[in-house]
Amino acid sequence: MKTHRAFTLIELLVVIAIIALLMAILMPSLQRARKQARAVTCQSNLRQWGLYFSIYTEQDEGSFHRGWNAAAYYKDSWMVVLRPYYMHNKDLLCCPTATKPRGQGGDATFGTWTNPDADHGSYGINILVTDPLPGREGGRPGEWYWRKCDVKGANNIPMFLDDYWWDTRPHHTDEPPQYAGQVGDWTTNAMKMLCLDRHNGYTNGVFVDFSVRRIGLKQLWTLKWHRRFDTAGPWTKAGSVRPEDWPEWMRHLKDY
Repeated sequence: MKTHRAFTLIELLVVIAIIALLMAILMPSLQRARKQARAVTCQSNLRQWGLYFSIYTEQDEGSFHRGWNAAAYYKDSWMVVLRPYYMHNKDLLCCPTATKPRGQGGDATFGTWTNPDADHGSYGINILVTDPLPGREGGRPGEWYWRKCDVKGANNIPMFLDDYWWDTRPHHTDEPPQYAGQVGDWTTNAMKMLCLDRHNGYTNGVFVDFSVRRIGLKQLWTLKWHRRFDTAGPWTKAGSVRPEDWPEWMRHLKDY
């Protein structure tokens, strides 16, 4: 008589336990790899945006778009003036970690003031690089604006980056968010719209020289956002900020 060999219940449980152990070991690595891939894709998106802004400014003698136009400010926004460039690939509008609109539980937004079905995205421009008309500077002094791309220190002037709104105008006195994901009114504290932990303590951005790099969240306060921005302000090491001054969720991040 022939006997048929079969797995016992104990052997099956051992195999299941080994598979579960391997999954527990591999999952963190897979998650890290997924996050790294999203960060790389985000930087790739921003390189494309850098190219679009470069083409636009080259065609306008080095000047950026108006960016602000009183009640009709969205007509001069980057979403409108650059639409001919990106309309064939609207995936570029969103960082891969922030693809859902705010109304659907995400942090991608804009375009919804006039049309709920309008484009949405999760990048924003530093409005202080633009070239607004006199009297239409959006609540900031006209002398703060950079206006052109061929300026000194262009590689330290943020132009376009991860954002919770379509534009931003930070100041060196802006306080950091008290918890991850806290946002505020961009007119009173723009840093809360920018200090987003989308990339493991970093964010991504394009600078006025059209280079792309990752930016530490605390590093945001050391960049030259406008002509009067103090890069040694109260939230920098040069400005004597202490580790305990930062909100608890940011204390482990790299200091600048």
